[in-house]
Amino acid sequence: LPILFPQQSGLYEYKIFGGLADCPPKLCADVYMDLDFRKQWDQYVKELYEKTYDGEKVIYWEVKYPFPLSNRDYVYIRECREMDVDGRKIWVVLAQSVSVPQCPEKPGIIRVKSYKQSLAIESDGKTGSKVYMYYFDNPGGMIPSWLVNWAAKSGVPTFLKDMQKACHNYSKST
Repeated sequence: LPILFPQQSGLYEYKIFGGLADCPPKLCADVYMDLDFRKQWDQYVKELYEKTYDGEKVIYWEVKYPFPLSNRDYVYIRECREMDVDGRKIWVVLAQSVSVPQCPEKPGIIRVKSYKQSLAIESDGKTGSKVYMYYFDNPGGMIPSWLVNWAAKSGVPTFLKDMQKACHNYSKST
C-alpha cells in the first residue's frame, strides 16, 4: 500500500495552526493566491510565475536559500476552493509538485520534486482568521540542521507575520 503508507523519508512534515488578527479569511486567501503580489512581500521569492501547459495551470517558484546553499525551485499545481461546511465558509488551497517537460531543471538550482501543501482558512469569529497548514517538501541536497531548525522555529512564524502585514497592505496595492 505505497499510496496509503508512503515510505518514511526522515524529513519533517510541518503542521501549523495560527491566527491572523484583523485579516478576514477571503482577504487571506486572495493574498495567498496572488503570485504577483507575493513577489512584493516575500523576501525569499527569486522568481515566481504561472503558465499553462497542456491546458493545466502550473506554477514555477524559485526560492532564495542562504549562501553557500543552492537555491531551490518548485514546479507545482494548486487549487483554491471556497467551501461551505455546516454554514462555515472555509477557503481551502491544495498544492502539489508536478513534473512538466516544458519546465526543465536549471543548472545550479535544486529542483524540489516532492512538495505538498494543504491550507485551510476560516473566520476566527471576529475580524480575523484561523489558519491551518500542512506542508511537506524534500529540499534535496544536504541541508544543515541549523537551517532546518531555523525554518521550524523562526521561518514559519515569520511567514505568518509577513502574510499578516501583506494582508494589511493588499487593499492599498490593488
